[in-house]
Amino acid sequence: MKNQEYAIVDIETTGGNASGSRITEIAIIIHDGTNVLDRYETLVNPQQEIPPSIFGLTGINNEMVANAPIFDDISEKVLEMLTDRIFVAHNVNFDYSFIHHQLEQAGFKWTARKLCTVRAARKIKPGLGSYSLGNLCNSLNISLENRHRAGGDADATALLFSLLLEWDDAGEIDKMIKKTAQDQRLPPNLPPDDFNNLPDKPGVYYFYNQAKKVIYVGKAINLKKRVTSHFTGNNINPQRQHFLRDIYGITFEVCATELMALLLECTEIKKLWPTYNRALKRFEAKFGIYQYEARNGYKYLAIGKVSKFQICIHEFNSQYDGINLLRSLAVQFEIDHRFCKYSRPEEGDFFQNNEIKDLPDVLLHNEQVDNAIDFLLNNRPSFAIIDKGRSSDERSCIWIENGHFHGMGYIPKDVAIHDPEDVKSYVTPYKSNQYIEHLIFAYAEKHPGKVFFNKQFLSKAS
Repeated sequence: MKNQEYAIVDIETTGGNASGSRITEIAIIIHDGTNVLDRYETLVNPQQEIPPSIFGLTGINNEMVANAPIFDDISEKVLEMLTDRIFVAHNVNFDYSFIHHQLEQAGFKWTARKLCTVRAARKIKPGLGSYSLGNLCNSLNISLENRHRAGGDADATALLFSLLLEWDDAGEIDKMIKKTAQDQRLPPNLPPDDFNNLPDKPGVYYFYNQAKKVIYVGKAINLKKRVTSHFTGNNINPQRQHFLRDIYGITFEVCATELMALLLECTEIKKLWPTYNRALKRFEAKFGIYQYEARNGYKYLAIGKVSKFQICIHEFNSQYDGINLLRSLAVQFEIDHRFCKYSRPEEGDFFQNNEIKDLPDVLLHNEQVDNAIDFLLNNRPSFAIIDKGRSSDERSCIWIENGHFHGMGYIPKDVAIHDPEDVKSYVTPYKSNQYIEHLIFAYAEKHPGKVFFNKQFLSKAS
């Protein structure tokens, strides 16, 4: 880009994120695309302790920075050197986030167009084994002295930048530094094609780390826009910084509707348990309804916490939901309330019936409990939700069996659907949970015209 100057920057810090760590050293090299015009380098007093692990990496210790200027003292100089120049760094978002944050704390509003030499090298010199600064310097015969110090790494980045400009026959760097260049917002280790292949459709997306393990699953009404939102802004939260550095790949699955994307997201999080998913993990069922039989032969129904070692009849997100259901079952099937426990009873609770007067007939009582359980397991509604497909030649289908999510899939448009078995033959089975069932039932209540093979919802639709 003609008449454009570049500020090539490297920093050393006390840690890995701008919110909790600070700069200990900064180097800025001004480059006009051909020559180095100016250079600035200084240690910085971070006003916090430098951890031993950082000292081991950089060689910078507390004594070295004790008499160095604090960032506020150099902020005007830094701002002057960065203003109206393209901000260039190796893994640019790391350096940019620290400098943006500390300039803001010093009272300055500053933004800049960015150029990442990791991403530029991937485009201009594809196929190399590693794009870390040290390995690139080895691969491209670039002299690298004073490694892991701001001045040495900035010098090496400036040499790398000069070579990339020289080799850039396709004008990749000019494309990358345009204000609208999406590529500059992407995580440094993410192949651009993974992002470019995302469609503007509903679905589920998967982020992978370097070991090709899924670290995050998300759903979207528009896959391209939702994934873009992860990479925009200047959030200095350490979790987000680590998250972005861990992303090495993206895959996706298009879904016909937002509801199907929600259901797939939930089941995939349950199956894969990705490191960075937090929200849906909270919807794990915590309580269940259990049946016990005391030594005197009476059956009890009780609400208790879900255990890996005991099978419950039905699960709930909250104890409140469980208590409400147990009370309604007791009324509907005339179960003596003394045999309903609203928290899991201790073993001794079952052996105090000699203190209870007017006990019901044991056979009749147990039959009533069995009927309640049978109703809970086998008399909940079964129905299909049939909706638009991913394309005009198919329809989507979700099947609920006895109140539980059975699965979902797609039916060709030219296939006639006459009964539930026709739907179920096109469904891929998935595991159910109460959160998924809540989503489906809420959708069915809101859109009864899309519900089939169930009298309850069909009558509402007519």
